[in-house]
Amino acid sequence: LTTRADAVAACLRLPGAYEDYPFDDPNWTAMRHRGNQKIFALVFEREGHIWINVKAQPMWADFWRRTFSAVVPAYHMNKEKWVSAILNGTIPQEELFSLLRQSFALTKGK
Repeated sequence: LTTRADAVAACLRLPGAYEDYPFDDPNWTAMRHRGNQKIFALVFEREGHIWINVKAQPMWADFWRRTFSAVVPAYHMNKEKWVSAILNGTIPQEELFSLLRQSFALTKGK
């Protein structure tokens, strides 16, 4: 996964996920739950790479940041509960899918 299209397609693999552009800036793609419209991922370009902001439990956020240098405190989000994954080719695809699934589960609601 290195492109916006790849990132959006990965998010759309989750059941009931959809793509939205709620901001005046077309650089920001919000990936939402169809049921509650909550955002589970934000896809954007920054510093020459595609980034994905995802929600994570604080202990998992710390784990991901310690494990992969391309996982950093989330850009423009709560740094304790969100992380940014920089799609620079250093995070294995299955680990990225795991991050997406965790965020999806945390934002799904009841």
